[in-house]
Amino acid sequence: MLHPLCSFAGTGKDNGLMKRTFPMALSSALLAGCLLLGCSPAEYTVTFDDNYSGQTLSTQTVRSGKTVEEVTDPVREGYTFLGWFQDSTLNTPWDTAADKVKGDTTLYAGWDRDTGDAITDGANDKDFSSLTTPGSQESAYTYQSYFLPGADGASQPYVGDPMPYWEDGTCYIYYLKEAGDSYNHSVYLATTTDFVTYTEYDDPVLEASRSGGQDSWIGTGSVVKAGDKYYFFYTGHSDSATMEYAEKIMVAVGDSPLAFEKLEGWEITPPAELGQKRDFRDPQCYYDPATDTITMTVTASQSGTARILKYTLSGDLNTVQYDGIIFTDPMGEVYNLECSDTFQMGDKWYLTYSAQDDTLWYAMSDTPHGPYGDPVRLDGKLFYAAKHVEDGANAYMVGWARRSESPSSTQEVSAWGGNLVVQKLCQNADGTLYLAPVDGVADSFSVRRALAVDLPHVGIEAGTLYTYADAFTCYESFRLTGEFTFTGEGSFGLSFDYNGDQEKNKLISLSPADGMVRLLFNEGSTPIAETAVDLQPGQIYSFTYIQEGSVGVFYLDGQAALTVRIYGASGKTIQLFAENNTVTFTSLREYTRP
Repeated sequence: MLHPLCSFAGTGKDNGLMKRTFPMALSSALLAGCLLLGCSPAEYTVTFDDNYSGQTLSTQTVRSGKTVEEVTDPVREGYTFLGWFQDSTLNTPWDTAADKVKGDTTLYAGWDRDTGDAITDGANDKDFSSLTTPGSQESAYTYQSYFLPGADGASQPYVGDPMPYWEDGTCYIYYLKEAGDSYNHSVYLATTTDFVTYTEYDDPVLEASRSGGQDSWIGTGSVVKAGDKYYFFYTGHSDSATMEYAEKIMVAVGDSPLAFEKLEGWEITPPAELGQKRDFRDPQCYYDPATDTITMTVTASQSGTARILKYTLSGDLNTVQYDGIIFTDPMGEVYNLECSDTFQMGDKWYLTYSAQDDTLWYAMSDTPHGPYGDPVRLDGKLFYAAKHVEDGANAYMVGWARRSESPSSTQEVSAWGGNLVVQKLCQNADGTLYLAPVDGVADSFSVRRALAVDLPHVGIEAGTLYTYADAFTCYESFRLTGEFTFTGEGSFGLSFDYNGDQEKNKLISLSPADGMVRLLFNEGSTPIAETAVDLQPGQIYSFTYIQEGSVGVFYLDGQAALTVRIYGASGKTIQLFAENNTVTFTSLREYTRP
């Protein structure tokens, strides 16, 4: 039992012996007396938080000024324990052997995902120190997985509207070639077995007619094999005032997927009920050997509203039957739904399309050709004209990444044609779809690099202004991975230095309040592209970001993808940022190629 004098001095309460207020000298004397009589120091509770599931691992009662008792390191499957920290953002470590307890304290476990690799130095880093303009950097890039056709002299051609076809372990990707030696969007070919590297064919597979006529321009189509013949259905487009139809469906025939001859006189014209003869294009075909028939979908416009039509063709192409409209744009905002595709995954059927200058959409059905549910965006507007292909194990969407008219532009990414981008198509249990990195592409980045920070985590507590923290290096090609959790509603994400002016930073911005991930230029003031995400405070999310040259794709793992175009950032630091939020980024990694 404490001496009454100690009890009085410790509580400062009126115990009937004296009033609350007393002279300083007397107070000092009482304190000295308390010390002489052996008063016990205050005791505090130390809580050990696992910092990922919200669970308390243990507690200790520790006297003021003492260290915590030795505690067994916690274990989390797939992670390495980094030590204890005074804050959940992991900015201030706690030394259990030296730091003294001075009040009730919560210590948070620091974790790093065990990726089983070590940091090494890269051997193939390109030096961008002398390439100070976005244009000079773009000219120096070597594209591999995000395929770009080889330059034709001083002209750089681009990929438009890919048409993938898979056979015997090879993906044949036909595409409308923009610029270079391509005449009016003639069709060229690149092949791949892994979507990591490509073989480019120099000559056109199908050339637009140089003498005019219906296919003086070639539009998107598809390749299908029926029996021993390969059919390349395509759009014949003419701007000539002498032609009755601006667009017809035409076909070329081949004995292999490498060479085709146009079948003269064969065509499909828009049905009269459409009431227009201009917007009728992008045939997508599928062969059924059981019935020896080809199902074809065509995008068209009727009464100013975008539609998708269905046809049935005999395997020898002698019979063509129009089956009617299978889908009508519920938004009513565009005049055509370009590059449509229909396919099955599991017990669900899907229709995908790109809505003019909008973005890639999909709609779901329980039957092959509808009725379809409400369409949902699958990526932002920079991933365009994507079509589906399967390799027997996985499904993919093959599209092109939009570019800027000028790499120096800080206002737009709107030019037609760009780099080829392939993404893995994944299905949730409820049938909804999302995009993920192609396994081989992600795995090709295998050299782990040092971060721009000492530890593999960054915590940011930000107010109304953007707060930045160095994290990675923008190499020519790289992959970033990590996890994050947050507590507020403000935005956060990756920030790329454009020209040393913070107000020109390019952001990949996650916004919990709007449920969006966005590409923003000029430190957030210029929106470029976006797609929906679901972000809840306190939950842990993982991300993957892959960039090659100026093309990147940000993945909120298991949920969403956003294709981006980042010019002028190579050789500079990539920062993490936040505003009006507290965000903890953990298990940060950066990889380059060997």
